[in-house]
Amino acid sequence: MTDSLKVKICGITNLEDAIAAVEAGADALGFVFHRESPRRVTPDIVRQIVAQLPPLVLPVGVFVNEDAKVVRDVMDACALALAQIHGDESPSYCREVGRPVLRAIRLRDRAGLADMAGYQEQACVRGFVVDAYSEQAFGGTGERVDWALAAEAARTSRVLLAGGLTPENVQEAVIRVRPYGVDVSSGVEARPGKKDHAKVMAFVRAAKLASTQSGGYTALVE
Repeated sequence: MTDSLKVKICGITNLEDAIAAVEAGADALGFVFHRESPRRVTPDIVRQIVAQLPPLVLPVGVFVNEDAKVVRDVMDACALALAQIHGDESPSYCREVGRPVLRAIRLRDRAGLADMAGYQEQACVRGFVVDAYSEQAFGGTGERVDWALAAEAARTSRVLLAGGLTPENVQEAVIRVRPYGVDVSSGVEARPGKKDHAKVMAFVRAAKLASTQSGGYTALVE
């Protein structure tokens, strides 16, 4: 038997949106600590939100080119389950973090698939977030990743598909890519940093409906 598709709602900035995502059926919530993101949150805010989450909903911290010690300290202070590493960090950096890691890969071409190999050798790397490549930002751009390339990645790794997903296209994306899960931020927003609760509900519902046709993997946190 395989696990059902996992859904991560990223860019959560407030408790109201967090609760709405959980009630919609999200399996994980993402909190962005990158200073240049319009969805940036502080550890104090995240700690308060995480303290009110129900069990078995994974809180994930998103970091970009941050000092490894800072990542560890923030994760511990906020009780985060995973660190999503979204910048130019190396495989050795992920090992230095010393916590469970999701490595974001911005796929521009097949070379991006080769880049995943070095990270797969690190025991701390539990999976990958496959996102679209952009020269303007490290993530949250709303640009769609190449689904054919993403499908190749999903055949050999635990992949959360990101990049340009919306309630309207997530079902097709799941069927074509067969990922471990999906990750959305801008596709369910009213504006940067504020979720549209109806879109969140529609996204989770559409993703879960397609889950019986997607591949399943073991849990990210073991």
